[in-house]
Amino acid sequence: MRVWIDLTAPAHPLVLRPVIERLRTAGHHVEVTARDYAQTIQLCDLHGIAYTRIGAHGGRGRAGKVRALVERTAAVTAWARPRRFDLAVAHGSNDLALAARALGVPAVNMFDYEFATYQHQIGCRLARRVLVPEAIPAERLAVYGARPPKLVQYPGLKEEYYLADFEPDPAVPLALGLDPAKVQIVVRTPPDVSLYHRRSNPLFQVLVERLGPDPDVQAVVLPRTADQGAWVRALGLRSLVVPERAVDAQSLIAQADLVISSGGTMNREAVALGVPVFTTYGGRLGGVDEWLIREGRLRPLADPAGLRLEKRTGVGERVRRDPGRLVAWILGAAER
Repeated sequence: MRVWIDLTAPAHPLVLRPVIERLRTAGHHVEVTARDYAQTIQLCDLHGIAYTRIGAHGGRGRAGKVRALVERTAAVTAWARPRRFDLAVAHGSNDLALAARALGVPAVNMFDYEFATYQHQIGCRLARRVLVPEAIPAERLAVYGARPPKLVQYPGLKEEYYLADFEPDPAVPLALGLDPAKVQIVVRTPPDVSLYHRRSNPLFQVLVERLGPDPDVQAVVLPRTADQGAWVRALGLRSLVVPERAVDAQSLIAQADLVISSGGTMNREAVALGVPVFTTYGGRLGGVDEWLIREGRLRPLADPAGLRLEKRTGVGERVRRDPGRLVAWILGAAER
């Protein structure tokens, strides 16, 4: 089978890496396209994913996003047409959804946050299969036209599947000059360019001002954009470390004492790796985060001033799930 996979955001090389590997091991021909947005390209390189680079992000404004959607959809359609794919797969790429429909290729749409309304009105309606965690209430997905048998819900977190074979590299924090005697924290910046995250997030600035001057802390801040990285560096706070390029964030998280993230994926990576984690997400919580908060595995952070910063003792429980199950659900879309 000829399979096309499209990567459009930094989480996607992580999520789909084991899927790509298992498809190829099973004898399928897989080709990958990648959008130049945030660390997506760098993470493809870091994880050894060969790709064709097509298009870039449209920026903060809706008009720019629409223009980028039209232009990139045309570009990936032209790229994919002569390749005659049997199946197209993405984690929330509307470019792929539109191109696959134009080419008559069955598409699989994966995601784990249900309130990206504009994205899902396109992606879910055009997909042959919608693959999401079972923690998302099915009635929230029906409004996008995603109902069984199109809708398939899997147990657990997507992070538990793609981190199943992961073991942390102890050299990663050392390469950043981190002192193991200090409280090590991984911080992720807000998703400021996302349409589904329109509210400002004042907690982030309060957080970095809380962590930055603390001599007993080293906080690795992982920015989504170059502007965010430049802003944090300009603060000149001695306890903040801002890498210049994409790093093995999963190794940092696994060895950290605490994770504080304004987005979703790193929160859930910390949960999957058994690391204490707070969320400062400023948008509407999705079903996955609601579930994790109810379970006590994810904690909302209301006041950074009240953070108790200390070394982590013990190792949290890890949950590992077989990525082969995701592959089976994905391939099932072509069999219908």
